[in-house]
Amino acid sequence: MPSQKTGGRKTDRKKDLDNLGLEVGNKPPQALDVEESVLGALLLDQSSQNLALSELTRNCFYEPRHQMIFEAIQALSAEHSAIDIVTVSDKLRKMGNLEVVGGAVVLSGLSEKVGAASHLEFYIKILKQKAIQRDLISASYDILRDSFDESIDVDDLVDAAQTKVFDAIQSNVRREVQAIGNVIEVVIREIEGQQTQTGLSGVPSGFVSIDRVTQGWQPSDLIIIAARPSVGKTAFALNIARNAAVDHHKPVAFFSLEMSSKQLAKRLMVSETGLSAEKIKGALKLEDYEWQQLDYRIKNLSSAPLYIDDTPSLPVMEFRTKAKNLVKNKGVQLIVVDYLQLMQAPEQAKGGLREQEVAYISRTLKATAKELDIPIIALSQLSRNSVQRQGSGGKPMLSDLRESGSIEQDADMVIFIHRPDYIGLSDNPEDKEKTQIIIAKHRNGETLDLDMVFKSEQVRFMEPEDALDVYAQKPIQSSINREEFE
Repeated sequence: MPSQKTGGRKTDRKKDLDNLGLEVGNKPPQALDVEESVLGALLLDQSSQNLALSELTRNCFYEPRHQMIFEAIQALSAEHSAIDIVTVSDKLRKMGNLEVVGGAVVLSGLSEKVGAASHLEFYIKILKQKAIQRDLISASYDILRDSFDESIDVDDLVDAAQTKVFDAIQSNVRREVQAIGNVIEVVIREIEGQQTQTGLSGVPSGFVSIDRVTQGWQPSDLIIIAARPSVGKTAFALNIARNAAVDHHKPVAFFSLEMSSKQLAKRLMVSETGLSAEKIKGALKLEDYEWQQLDYRIKNLSSAPLYIDDTPSLPVMEFRTKAKNLVKNKGVQLIVVDYLQLMQAPEQAKGGLREQEVAYISRTLKATAKELDIPIIALSQLSRNSVQRQGSGGKPMLSDLRESGSIEQDADMVIFIHRPDYIGLSDNPEDKEKTQIIIAKHRNGETLDLDMVFKSEQVRFMEPEDALDVYAQKPIQSSINREEFE
């Protein structure tokens, strides 16, 4: 019969909790008398209906019969029908559950167990707390069971455990509908607070022209930085990470799937010290004064809150776990991923298509940024279309993002690095270092092209006016006063 099938299906979770409770010698958290009081109020008072239906879900009730009665009330509310003993009895009969709950006489009994109307909010709070406790017990049981399953990857297990606990906590925490006037008051207070502050609202990039547009990298944003191979994606990302960590003391995590931590450190040392890459790599010997220069210049870099993970082919679920730990334990405020296409999605997410895998990775990065409330910068490859396209000056377009249109959809910002000389569009020696930073998508701001200079020998991007200073002249060593280090 339908009633037996429905009742059996909806009691499975209760049976699991009951069995688990017997194993540990405790009853699952419940408050049946409170459940009865709330249902009685729903049958009698319209104001109680408005409050309870906006706060409670079926799982807030432990007793299966109470769940069925609440579902009938929810259905009537969705139909904009009156809610009372008669209508709820009729709805339960149509759903095949009237006999299961004990008939109309049970509903009449509930109406006699109504507490004071002023206590309803307190009763609702009790039911939500009990539901959270039961959800945590269920999550813990699932985690324990899965932990014994040798076929489950440990990284997937850890991420699933964190997600289940988080979902258990959040499932019964609802955001209230807010009047626009209240929201404006909050915004006004924020604006007032900003009047006495200097600086940016997000994590600084270290580039004035970019920060003027973005006001810093904003929390929960996914920023995609894309370019053709060897144009300077990693160098640009390293500059951003270095500027935030060294100049502004913002903790930054850099996930490098392509280069080792030593290679990244050497690149940072080249740009920080002004010494040639050949000397940092060991191809040329350092002079005595250059050793002193090296020690002097890398002091701030060495003590900066910059954390590097160079795990190759990093699974996206392992990334999520590491990101959560870095935010919690290190206070990380910005994450950089180099680069998106080298991450690995779970087998079940691939579906045999590379596009589906990249789409899953892109969605996961955005979800992680939102969950942790920090900006995530992910580097991405571009297809050859931008180079082969005629009449556009070789400038990349959003459609050039490689392997998945979902990257464009998920990203809050898309930034292209465009170097005309590198792709053979200019033979003028004066154009060799000229670079354009193209903000092609900006969900919360303007899109525009920004001129920059890329000093390849320093592995460093600069604003055009900064590139004229003495430090940027070649050869770099000639601008250093040897006596300063002797």
